[in-house]
Amino acid sequence: MADLRVRIKDLCLKNPVMTASGTFGYGLEFADFMPLDGIGGIIVKGTTLRSRQGNDYPRMAETASGMLNCVGLQNKGVDYFCEHIYPQIKDIDTNMIVNVSGSSPDDYAECAARIDALENIPAIELNISCPNVRQGGMAFGVTCEGAASVVKAVRARYHKTLIVKLSPNVTDISDIARAVEAEGADSVSLINTLMGMAIDIERRTPMLSIGTGGLSGPAVKPVALRMVWQTAKAVNIPVVGLGGICNAKDAIEFMLAGATAIEIGTANFIDPAVSVKVRDGINEWLDSHGCKSVTEIIGALKD
Repeated sequence: MADLRVRIKDLCLKNPVMTASGTFGYGLEFADFMPLDGIGGIIVKGTTLRSRQGNDYPRMAETASGMLNCVGLQNKGVDYFCEHIYPQIKDIDTNMIVNVSGSSPDDYAECAARIDALENIPAIELNISCPNVRQGGMAFGVTCEGAASVVKAVRARYHKTLIVKLSPNVTDISDIARAVEAEGADSVSLINTLMGMAIDIERRTPMLSIGTGGLSGPAVKPVALRMVWQTAKAVNIPVVGLGGICNAKDAIEFMLAGATAIEIGTANFIDPAVSVKVRDGINEWLDSHGCKSVTEIIGALKD
């Protein structure tokens, strides 16, 4: 059996497989389907400073080889998480990582600071695809300045491993990655969902309540893979790859492109045990190719 351990700054993962925020709840929901301690990390659903109701229904729609969602970061806020959710998940024997969202740099920083105090949460993942309410709703993550402002504010108040989740809805994702690296990001994860739309032709209305939503699933994988490959060459911090990963082959592709670890998202809705199957598939592939450690294939794509 190959050594599957990887490292992201101070974050030690027993294997490179994690679950993506918003697709795995708080982890507890999947305990009947798989051993939660069998994967490298669980990134829990998005958490904001204050409670959010999310968008009106319908907010999910199936598409060819994927799905659209506009859930809108529904959650009960960081204080509820600290008081009620954290006690239930703090002893799970894997890396429990909180996805943090906000509407201003100060919101992000305050939310991160409260999570910083939780001993058994070793890292956060910043979702910078959120709208900047002070700049007319443009997502922080689509400009270098916006992305950097959030990371700078959070880095000043958060002292553990900081992963920044990048939006693919940009001209050059490498520029954004370099900007957040310069402000202290320990890692970047990509990609977040692509903006998309679906229409009900009988009703002549959008299938989502707000018209557009985030596209995820196998349909986005080629775009995600290309962006991970570009970003891994542009920064000196670890890259976490996600976007349409459904099996071990997909995961290995991302690692060859430069990802240190991967996240599985939409595939969790199809098979709730997919993450441990991907872990086992990676190990089998490494053994069959004579690799002693999974680190041997990170960025090993031939020119």
